[in-house]
Amino acid sequence: MSFVRIGGVAHHVVVDGRGPVCVLAAGLGMSWFDWDPVVPLLAPHRTVVRFDRPGHGLSERATAPVTAAGEAHRIAAVLDAVAPGRAPVTVVGHSIAGFHAEAFARLHPARTAGLVLVDSSVEERPRPSRTAPVLARALGAALAAAGLPAALGPGLRALSVRRSSYRRPAPCPPPADLVRRVYGSSRVLRGTFDENARYAAVAAELLALRAHAPLPPGLPVTVLAAPDGSARWERRQRTLARRLGARYEAAGPSGHLVMLDRPDAVARAVLAPGAGPGAGPQDAA
Repeated sequence: MSFVRIGGVAHHVVVDGRGPVCVLAAGLGMSWFDWDPVVPLLAPHRTVVRFDRPGHGLSERATAPVTAAGEAHRIAAVLDAVAPGRAPVTVVGHSIAGFHAEAFARLHPARTAGLVLVDSSVEERPRPSRTAPVLARALGAALAAAGLPAALGPGLRALSVRRSSYRRPAPCPPPADLVRRVYGSSRVLRGTFDENARYAAVAAELLALRAHAPLPPGLPVTVLAAPDGSARWERRQRTLARRLGARYEAAGPSGHLVMLDRPDAVARAVLAPGAGPGAGPQDAA
């Protein structure tokens, strides 16, 4: 566990394993430890980099609005700090971080060996709002002043995991004191609100990037989806895979938190031959 300063903000970063690098970017309001079930499956074959975005996990709050390009460059800066000069990497993005991972592949093509989108957010017609960030900041400040994060944050985190996962109990649960430290913090509540308020703007920016920043030719891309009984969501994930020329895989049974329900499917997507640097799982033999 370490901290690196990027743009004046201390970012919490965890590095495990050995071999070619893969970076895991978690979804909205999630933390580095949400990838814990996946890491033991990857670490024998990959150097696994996890980090908390500003206002998430143990990282400091953001000093600038969230953008797709900014998050792509953040991934690059994290890699510069913990794995300088390493070969191109496999970047894995869950949920809203799927936007960030795809933006990284488009803006840093020479540094991208593979792209895995884990039940990624999909927006065909985003409608950015200028007022949403202002309202989010005001609401976050009001709730923080009322002391609600300390009182309700850990419980809301537990409820969210139960509603978004299939397995009971979830594998590798984080220590309760660590959950309280992260989700009892007004910093994390306000960071989550801020990022969510910029969701549509980031989605619109990514759509624009698709028009002028192509993915690297021949880049292995996997869309790993959790249909979870929703035919509409499965159609949207399949449409995303076609748009990106990606391999589509349904990770069932699973809820949205695929890394908790099907860590094996996430690891296979990263380690599959042709999915990134290295020779796949067999290279451990």
